[in-house]
Amino acid sequence: MIGLRLMASAIPALVAATPVPVAAQQTAPVAPAPQQPSQQQAAKDAPNFLVIVADDLGWSDLGAFGGEIATPNLDALALSGVRFTGFHTAPTCSPTRSMLMSGVDNHEAGLGTMAELLGPETRGRPGYEGYLNDRVASIAELLHAGGYTTLMAGKWHLGLTPEREPAARGFEHSFALLQGLSNHFGEDQNDAWTRAGLAPSYRDDGKPAALPKGTYSADYFADRLIGYLDAAARSGDRRPFFAYLPFTTPHWPLQAPAETIAKYKGRYDAGYEALRSQRLARQKALGLVPADAVPHALELARPWASLTAEERAIEARKMEVYAAMVDRMDQNVGRVLAALKAQGRLDNTIILFFADNGPEGNDIHAPSPRFKVGSPDAALPPAEALGIDNSLGNIGKGSSYVGYGPGWAQANSVPSWLVKSYTTEGGIRVSAFAAGRGVKGGGRIANANLDVRDVAPTLLDYAGLRQPSAFAGRPILPYEGHSLRPVLAADAAGVRGADEALGYELFFRRALRKGDWKVVYLPAPTNRYTRGGVSTGRWQLFNIAADPGETKDLSAAEPARLADLVAAYDRYAKAKGVVPLPAGAETATAPAARP
Repeated sequence: MIGLRLMASAIPALVAATPVPVAAQQTAPVAPAPQQPSQQQAAKDAPNFLVIVADDLGWSDLGAFGGEIATPNLDALALSGVRFTGFHTAPTCSPTRSMLMSGVDNHEAGLGTMAELLGPETRGRPGYEGYLNDRVASIAELLHAGGYTTLMAGKWHLGLTPEREPAARGFEHSFALLQGLSNHFGEDQNDAWTRAGLAPSYRDDGKPAALPKGTYSADYFADRLIGYLDAAARSGDRRPFFAYLPFTTPHWPLQAPAETIAKYKGRYDAGYEALRSQRLARQKALGLVPADAVPHALELARPWASLTAEERAIEARKMEVYAAMVDRMDQNVGRVLAALKAQGRLDNTIILFFADNGPEGNDIHAPSPRFKVGSPDAALPPAEALGIDNSLGNIGKGSSYVGYGPGWAQANSVPSWLVKSYTTEGGIRVSAFAAGRGVKGGGRIANANLDVRDVAPTLLDYAGLRQPSAFAGRPILPYEGHSLRPVLAADAAGVRGADEALGYELFFRRALRKGDWKVVYLPAPTNRYTRGGVSTGRWQLFNIAADPGETKDLSAAEPARLADLVAAYDRYAKAKGVVPLPAGAETATAPAARP
């Protein structure tokens, strides 16, 4: 399998990746801002942090997690450190990012739902501001106040206004896409996309900017982060750094450089059922899932055999492009690591990698009104007016605009149930690992129940800092997550006891995990995100350790356990201010919905 020949001790091999050609004319970084006053300072031997976030990556995409895509840099990192099989996030991107930055539940941090999907039930409610609110301090703010230089290049999605963008929330230097997505070649920065309310907003250290047209997003984000790191090294700035690299790959629209797409020609002609079986077999061989793990049945996807030859060609092309996006992201991770090695800073860096949620399963052929600036219900111009061409030969170019749909998404989330936007494992269990200084490696696998809320406490712990009770003159919420240091150092199997509950909710889809057990409730779709979907209309109970695919509902066999976990969810929802399902929206016996 590609990438898995790299041994756990081979971190130096990470920096040997072939440089990615980049056409960008890079803006020189601004000199570091003065350090904020603080009563605390990071420990003298504090490590650097590199946090890499992939956008809509599938659980099994990386070679180290069972995939066939060429990801040698990420594989070598994962195998040199510890892979997590139970790392969870929110079901979609901005709620996850709010928990990453704050260390608390998304309903408290301001992203109780996505800003694009605020509706009459949620708009104006506390915790549903649609941006990272002032009840929290971002991890960048706290690290910067403690003496770190804080750097970011990539997707923000936590606020669109000057007081809510990265430059105002603790990042000294940042090149940021403020929205949740954009064209990967910069082709949506023109009058047609602007008139439609779909043009993206980029900020360069708080000033309006653009992605240079023709430059690939992953290449440019890596360029900018490397530029910040190099500038700090040249200036003699010896502060430890917090570098945040949230790629927009492999988020739709599916687009990638032609030479990278060509590597995957014909690779996916057998279809998504075949890919799903192959990946699950590799996961079992790698020890990532139980040898008797059963995948959940495919939902909402047509059998490959029922597709016409033309449909199969189109679908296979989509997956080729998607694979190229993951491949290109890996190449750019290699470039960043090479820069750190050249600066002599790689050995003192802790690296965390994870996806922001499960893979995107919607059928996407054009922009959605929900991402419009202004009224999301206003009609969009036809795709042709935006210059979109989704013909087979054009898919993957900057003028195409597609997603890869539920079949490929569920192949990439195997053995889990469903995909992004659901509180099932397919939506919230993600590919994740840690490597670098202080991480005991040797190809370890940690199966504990971990969460994105654990990231901020982990970084502060390693920095030798404590979370304050107030920041910038305002009280802030205490962390709900735990430091992962005991797991990274192999001093403990996990950070949660069997009785600690973790709740999840988005789009009125609910879940709660306690120990090995989990309850899930999927109401009928009540939002614009899924345009249909899967519902059960009742609480279901699963033993995740024995059944990671959530294939065996044990609610009838374990009524007392079901009642206990549902009561725990109700307490969670009340404590976090979760807006309940609208009255009368669904009965307890609602049938499964289909688009």
